[in-house]
Amino acid sequence: MKRSGLTLLSAFLSVLLVLTLVGQTPGEELVIRPQPKTGPLDNPLKGWCPYTNAGKIHQPYSMVFQYISWRELEPSENDYRFDEWEKSWNVEAATGKHIIFRVYVDYPSNQSGLPDWLRKAGVKETAYEEYGGGKSPDYDDPRMIEGMERLIAALGKRYNTNPRISFIQLGFLGFWGEWHTYPRTKLYAPSETERRVIDAYRKAFPDKCLMVRYARGHAGKQDWLGFHDDMFPQDTDNGQDWSFLAGLRQEKRTNNWKVSVVGGEMVPGESERWVGDDFETTRTMLERSHFTWVGPYCPALAKPKDDIFLKRSEELVRKLGYEFQITEVAHPSQVRAKQAAPISLKGKNIGVAPFYYPWTVEWALFDQAGKMVTLHATDWDIRKWQPGLFSEEAQLTFDVPPGAYRLGLGIRDPWKNRPAIRFANELPVREGWTILSEIKVTD
Repeated sequence: MKRSGLTLLSAFLSVLLVLTLVGQTPGEELVIRPQPKTGPLDNPLKGWCPYTNAGKIHQPYSMVFQYISWRELEPSENDYRFDEWEKSWNVEAATGKHIIFRVYVDYPSNQSGLPDWLRKAGVKETAYEEYGGGKSPDYDDPRMIEGMERLIAALGKRYNTNPRISFIQLGFLGFWGEWHTYPRTKLYAPSETERRVIDAYRKAFPDKCLMVRYARGHAGKQDWLGFHDDMFPQDTDNGQDWSFLAGLRQEKRTNNWKVSVVGGEMVPGESERWVGDDFETTRTMLERSHFTWVGPYCPALAKPKDDIFLKRSEELVRKLGYEFQITEVAHPSQVRAKQAAPISLKGKNIGVAPFYYPWTVEWALFDQAGKMVTLHATDWDIRKWQPGLFSEEAQLTFDVPPGAYRLGLGIRDPWKNRPAIRFANELPVREGWTILSEIKVTD
């Protein structure tokens, strides 16, 4: 405990060198304006989201991507094997990481993901040779549609409130579950099947951000739905009417990013190009599309060829999604125990998107030994911290013995049950808590 306290005190004193403090007379307002700095590279629910089975991951990341076939999830009708699938979440590359997943039925060049029980029931398949070949199921078969709806409902029951699951892609349909069978367009699902899949996901996952490949048909009418681009940044906004952003513009869905996540995969195998000679295009497309994450193929899977590659990769990660920076915290320098005291927070989101879940913002007091002695949860909604400035106010009551304490700020990850989001500031962080200032509590 003594060593912990000294470490915290040393960190706090170092922060005083870079803070602007106003009103340090006891009882007066204390204003802290921390110095900015570059943010962390593994803040939760943003940045790179690589495969776990595609080789070494060379850069920090906070999420991993999981494909899973319908056949593996439901080998026999109504026999769901979620426990078996979740074992793959425990591989070393996924340890401590949040998860994005997509269920597929037809993955070209791989074994069909259609369960045998549907095949035996008479669901037809059509062979194709494109992308290494495969068999495309009849997406208009009522048995197929009803089976998808049942599985989606079961997935929702299992994962809607699972805090490890970050975002979910609406798969099932088309090659790789990407909602197309180009160039074999006649093999693709009818619009009514798309509608039923979207509605099933919406019903099953009211508390998760969902993503679909295209803003067309029924998807184009949903103001709550997120989207994913699977050829970023090449086809994100390339001037063609079929590009990712062109589709969003046609359906007036370009502002969906304010309420639901946008992300997707970089052109497979081409990170050296898009973080190299064509980096300006990548940066422009990221900002224009308000991407929060990139994966499963992403620059983290490429061995860095030089420091420029790493520096540019880090720039992209920090720009992806949210990036919270504190500009000012104000509170009385001295408060009385058990009496409410005002505290205010000002900051800015220097990323391109908000944070999409209502994680709790908390204040904590730490004693001189570094032990947390009290905790206060606020009702602040960080989903409202859109790109640009934000501000919050609260009344805090400290029911602690008289003495000098240090004030910490945290945003709690419900999966890890501890503060996890860090700020782009020159401030000490202790077990997820950002230490801001000292406050004196009197009788």
